[in-house]
Amino acid sequence: MGLSSLRDVPWSRARQVILGAGILLPALSLTGCSKHTIGSLKRLGLPAATDDRAVYTQHLWIGAWIAAGCVGFLVWGLILWAALRYRRRSDDELPVQTRYNLPIEVLYTVAPIIVIAVLFFFTVETQNKVLATVAHPDHSVKVVGQQWSWTFDYLHEPAVGGRSVYDVGTPAHLPELWLVKGQTVTFNLRSPDVIHSFWVPSFAMKLDVIPGRQNSFSVTPTRTGTFVGRCAELCGWLHSRMLFSVHIVGEAAFNRHLHDLKAAGQIGAPMGGEAANTVSGLGKGNGQS
Repeated sequence: MGLSSLRDVPWSRARQVILGAGILLPALSLTGCSKHTIGSLKRLGLPAATDDRAVYTQHLWIGAWIAAGCVGFLVWGLILWAALRYRRRSDDELPVQTRYNLPIEVLYTVAPIIVIAVLFFFTVETQNKVLATVAHPDHSVKVVGQQWSWTFDYLHEPAVGGRSVYDVGTPAHLPELWLVKGQTVTFNLRSPDVIHSFWVPSFAMKLDVIPGRQNSFSVTPTRTGTFVGRCAELCGWLHSRMLFSVHIVGEAAFNRHLHDLKAAGQIGAPMGGEAANTVSGLGKGNGQS
């Protein structure tokens, strides 16, 4: 239907055509989407969760978008209402001029405070759930972020006689982090040089790795697969190459990997470089083992 023919159609009919097209076109586009794409749309772009804590972040993420959408529609509605209600008339008369409107001014002062307070409350509540400690995790992994790679120390693993073994890598040969599906792991983060940030996107959270301070968090992986990890803090000129892989596997495959590390002589808990126990400005012996 061209523009010339559309002018001959009554407005009510034209409105039905436009409304129908507005509903039909998105519906047709969604029918052509894959299951993966539809799932991503439902999560509003967040990766599919691979651990038990990601669901809390997903709920906060979607809730924040719903709140933003409500505020946006309210603002757009008020803009359109003001534009239509006070549009220029044929008689060219100006609308009544008002210097101030106390109820409106109170509304746009109080409403943002309420919105921010509600979002702050749910953010803190989600943060507490995500960072809740586990008293007796199945595994403990010390994550060392150093310029320009990662070291993963699997501490006191029964599968290798209670010893500690480690995975290490370089920007050219990415390190690998191995986890067990359904078993809780606590990550203890440390850095011997500058601030890094330990980020596995499918965990839906990240935590800074700060020299002289040990941050920690726990997760329980919920599905197997290989996932991407990276540094999320601009830490220097090779920051973009601080990548690693996360392998979530069954217990048997995990134990085999630990035995491979032991056989390769990767025994102990290296701290990530010669300066591992030196924090700049604090002298020696300030690193945490």
